[in-house]
Amino acid sequence: MTEVRTLWRGAATLGEGPAWDPLLGVLWFVDIKQQRVHRYDPTSGEVTSWAAPAQVGWVLPSVGGTLVAGLQTGLARFDPETGEFTPLAEVEPDLPGNRLNDATVAADGSVYFGSMDDGESAITGRVHRWDGQRVTTTDIAPVAITNGPGISPDGATLYHVDTLGGVIHAVELHGDGSVGAARTFVTIDPADGHPDGVTVDSAGNVWVGLWGGWCARCYAPDGSLVQEVKLPAANVTKIALGGADLKTAFATTARKGLDEAALADQPDAGGLFAFDVAVPGQPLPPVRIG
Repeated sequence: MTEVRTLWRGAATLGEGPAWDPLLGVLWFVDIKQQRVHRYDPTSGEVTSWAAPAQVGWVLPSVGGTLVAGLQTGLARFDPETGEFTPLAEVEPDLPGNRLNDATVAADGSVYFGSMDDGESAITGRVHRWDGQRVTTTDIAPVAITNGPGISPDGATLYHVDTLGGVIHAVELHGDGSVGAARTFVTIDPADGHPDGVTVDSAGNVWVGLWGGWCARCYAPDGSLVQEVKLPAANVTKIALGGADLKTAFATTARKGLDEAALADQPDAGGLFAFDVAVPGQPLPPVRIG
């Protein structure tokens, strides 16, 4: 059994988007529904929080100590020193019922991120790319709830999650940032939970949180199951690999959708957890702006 540590009992409604900041040595994550940005400092064990102006799906470190945030209203520069959010780009202004949900950074500093129907039913979620100046929509087919993406160490594969469909897709990623053919990487039985956010480690293994599955899973590049780690919360949303050696797995979770009986069984639901892994993660490149 892998030992799981509870780092923060913050009761997040929808904890998401963990991202290790290699420069500052801290973990950024969000609570989408409470519209909060959080920063966990492993040295002190403290969590610092900021209010966001809209539902915030993720924040990713950029240059100069600022971050790029994925808000329901679009992309914004977030300055933790002032708490200010400065708009960078609109995303899907014609779909006010959508919001941004998950993201990752490619080696060139571009951001791949997904949108989704906030009502979790309409097939309006797309995968987009921000190259530091403009947003383009990829050719990946729309789904109701996008999760991921994650990128392989060689930069040739983008992993995209159709959460309601229970599928993790592996999509060809070209050098110019465009995507190619897609194939099914892993299909997860709904009885085991719904695949949520993914993270790819330095060996190309894919970590995924299972919503309603009480666990995180690690799949080898060939799609075979390598490891399953049980957590004390049913709704595991995403894993980020960080720490000084990138061998600490940080797990965000959610209380959303849990009734009183369920919460009594999992009082730390919505908390931040950690466990150790054998294979380190990939360092997160800073987001390119401009």
